[in-house]
Amino acid sequence: MFKGPSSLSLDAKGRFSMPTRYRAALQKEGRERIELTITKHPHGCLMVFPRDAWEAFSEKIMALPPEGQWWKRIFLGNALDVEMDAAGRVLVAPELREGVGIDKEVMLIGMGSHFELWDKATHKAKEEEAMRAPPPESFKGLAF
Repeated sequence: MFKGPSSLSLDAKGRFSMPTRYRAALQKEGRERIELTITKHPHGCLMVFPRDAWEAFSEKIMALPPEGQWWKRIFLGNALDVEMDAAGRVLVAPELREGVGIDKEVMLIGMGSHFELWDKATHKAKEEEAMRAPPPESFKGLAF
């Protein structure tokens, strides 16, 4: 399970270094390469999946009824497979970076089975907005 925030910077080629605390969990037994899939999220970030988690997620997306066609396009049509290099760097394609406004400073957020990659300023603004808003109805039964 991936959790927690990491403040990172993209290098000149559009790569970020995966925090070392996640690398062992991403390494599949007996495999030399760490394979990931990156795609857009409609909230304005990128989703970074270990390949097995991506396969489970994409099956659910492919099973959507016809009215979910645009969601299929967003998630599946923008998905790119990447490999983490030996130095732990992950290349984020220019099309994906441009599509969500990621430039240099990013936040990698652990979301359980996957990560979200946000432009740092966008993440901060959206988080502050969420903190000011009342919690959604589905949170009514939770005690904090």
